[in-house]
Amino acid sequence: MSILSGKNILLGISGGIAAYKSTYIVRLFKKQGANVQVLMTPSSKEFVTPLSLSTLSNNPVLSDFFDKKDKNKLWNNHVELALWADIFLIAPATSNTISKMASARADNLLLATYLSSKCPVYFAPAMDLDMYKNSANQENIKKLISHGKIHIPVNSGFLASGLEGEGRMKEPEEIIDFIINNIKQDLKLYNKKVLITAGPTYEPIDAVRFVGNFSSGKMGFSLAKTAASLGAEVTLITGPTSLNLVDDNVVVVNVVTADQMFVEVKKYFRSSDISILSAAVSDFKPKNRSDKKIKKQNNNTLSIDLIQNIDILKYLGDNKSEKQILVGFALETDNENQNALLKIKNKNLDAIVLNSLNDKGAGFGHDTNKVSIINKNGLFKKFKLKSKSDVSIDIFNELINDFHEKY
Repeated sequence: MSILSGKNILLGISGGIAAYKSTYIVRLFKKQGANVQVLMTPSSKEFVTPLSLSTLSNNPVLSDFFDKKDKNKLWNNHVELALWADIFLIAPATSNTISKMASARADNLLLATYLSSKCPVYFAPAMDLDMYKNSANQENIKKLISHGKIHIPVNSGFLASGLEGEGRMKEPEEIIDFIINNIKQDLKLYNKKVLITAGPTYEPIDAVRFVGNFSSGKMGFSLAKTAASLGAEVTLITGPTSLNLVDDNVVVVNVVTADQMFVEVKKYFRSSDISILSAAVSDFKPKNRSDKKIKKQNNNTLSIDLIQNIDILKYLGDNKSEKQILVGFALETDNENQNALLKIKNKNLDAIVLNSLNDKGAGFGHDTNKVSIINKNGLFKKFKLKSKSDVSIDIFNELINDFHEKY
């Protein structure tokens, strides 16, 4: 999933030769999962057709204050359009449109919507070399920047006039990347690397049977999704689960056994800023594994010798740096608080997320969870029963608040 997924985007197109690139911009926004509404100045229709843009955006293109084809003269409400938008991109932004933006002129629907907008506004200039360098035009660009509008700088290259130099609008892919990176910079976990473990581990007994548990992996997957939405680069190491997560900022590593999980965790841990181990790793594994299916015995009994798996969380606690944040999970049935505090101390954790099988709707398999978050100073914070998605938000909010000095 992209950071633009589900975002409402207004694309304003003004009248310049670079308007032909707007079809590619719409297509790229839609590929990112965004909702796109196109606004055109009257002159821009000379360079690209509304039909092409409405087909690509799956929305009627708006250009006039009133729909000329509607007998009732339906008013295209610029205020409603502005409130709908999460992002407003004006590309191309011609010298004429930039001048009107800077002087608050509203002689078309695009400009009226711009002046009503409260969302982030990006503008990508496109014009000829001398026009771009004109001091009055540069002053207008600086004025928009001073008003908090986000300038997407031009490229150098061949221009419509035949000249070569600055003034060429950035390519559609560059514009989308610019917006994504700009959004990420404002996110709380931008440039942070987050390691998350999820799901159960299966420890084979023979060719068909295993020792395992009922973990669904839902909590860990929710944590990974939330971390990615906060701008982090996420590595999700998961045991067997039916869940799937597709996100540009999440690398999913699939494992089966505790030993395999340990190998992968060690690989990614050293470079991680935050590690949250929510996986339900099997404490024990069979001492000996049969390569064939074990047959029933005549005495109706079967004994399996179990040995302890490596304690992944303790290993990380013993080897983490001062700058790293390490968080564990504790699923308890009795003496919950005491056991969680002991786990923080024994495993050198920065915090622990405690949930109890005694709480209805918490624990394995549910879409909900009820947790307490305990930091290394022993501070308890209890939360109500919530969706695991909301629980993951609570967890990251607490970590960011408690450990902001490490950021």
